[in-house]
Amino acid sequence: MQALINLGRSVFDTLDRSGEWVALLLIRLLMAWEFGRAGLMKLNGTNWFGRVQDNFPFPFNVVPVEISWFLATWFEILGAIGLVLGLFTRFWAFSLIILTVVAISGVHWPESYGSFAELWESYSVSKESDMHGNFRIPLLFIAMLLPLMFRGAGKLSLDNIVAKKLG
Repeated sequence: MQALINLGRSVFDTLDRSGEWVALLLIRLLMAWEFGRAGLMKLNGTNWFGRVQDNFPFPFNVVPVEISWFLATWFEILGAIGLVLGLFTRFWAFSLIILTVVAISGVHWPESYGSFAELWESYSVSKESDMHGNFRIPLLFIAMLLPLMFRGAGKLSLDNIVAKKLG
């Protein structure tokens, strides 16, 4: 029995050590892909924020749509680069969470609902967001960004190298 316990400890210790290097890296890369792709689509696309600006929370609903579009585009692109490199990860994770909350309220939240059950129907993935909502993926993005905001980038990052250099 003791041998089995020791084996379990050994396995978990190995997983813990490798997790410090790999776990947050995988989240960073996935989030970088998603936000980078969204930013490049905005960079090469047409500004449609004017159609949804009234749904943005204050103060984002009073910022001119050209500025909102510019900021969203570049926060997604630069945030993606920061996440890949693991540089200023907590800042980028926090910024992308804010961006995602604005996106949920502006685009992904249902236009109306009368009960929690109706709201829960919007926890879905669909191309049809008009009135029905589809906040599942953005909510998952927030859940993946939270560990990066609270824990940082992990050991395989420029943040870790900079922290070691600064002591």
